[in-house]
Amino acid sequence: MRYYPLYVNLHGKRCLVVGAGQVGRRKIATLAACGPDEVLVLDPAPPADVAAALSAVPGVVIERRAFTPADLDGRFLVIAATSDEESNWAISRECAARGILCNIVDQPEKCSFIVPALFTQGDLTVAISTGGASPALARKIRQGLGDFLGDEYGALLVLMSALRPMVLALGLPTEKNSAIFRSIVHSSLIDALERGDAAAAENVLREILPAALHGDTAGLIAGALGHAGA
Repeated sequence: MRYYPLYVNLHGKRCLVVGAGQVGRRKIATLAACGPDEVLVLDPAPPADVAAALSAVPGVVIERRAFTPADLDGRFLVIAATSDEESNWAISRECAARGILCNIVDQPEKCSFIVPALFTQGDLTVAISTGGASPALARKIRQGLGDFLGDEYGALLVLMSALRPMVLALGLPTEKNSAIFRSIVHSSLIDALERGDAAAAENVLREILPAALHGDTAGLIAGALGHAGA
């Protein structure tokens, strides 16, 4: 099966995770980091330290009990991380009947979506999927990305995030804006950021940006390099 890749905005959404074991806790952390309105966690017997740690996470609510179909009311996304085959199938069927996105950990045949291996660096997120065929290979590729994508990529993304609205505010034609952004991404700026060479990085920006933004280049570079050194 070929899956449709999708990044979902969870702001204002209510999610459910069934099972607070080691795998479940990783899923909870990933969901909570994306700002949902609530992540309800169900587990009949979580260790006391685990329950306390989860309760301290903003947006996470943990209840010591088993899953019931009523727990799906108002839920946008569900993840089941239990070792109980019967419970997993029950959750999968209930979600399918209600049209709720559902992932059963390590059992793609029960899922309406699978969770890719993720490489993150600040706002940069790279998702790797093998279509459920080999999660181990996806993890290996993710680890390799860490060797290729150094801190300079996160720094460049910080710079582009600050620069983009400044360029758009100039009111230039769309084609001109696109050419500016492409030129920056394909320039030697990434190399200068990798070296921490602020002067070289500023020179590159000044060669590409309209003169109206030249006074902002030093601040942009300082912000980007500050991120890389954090």
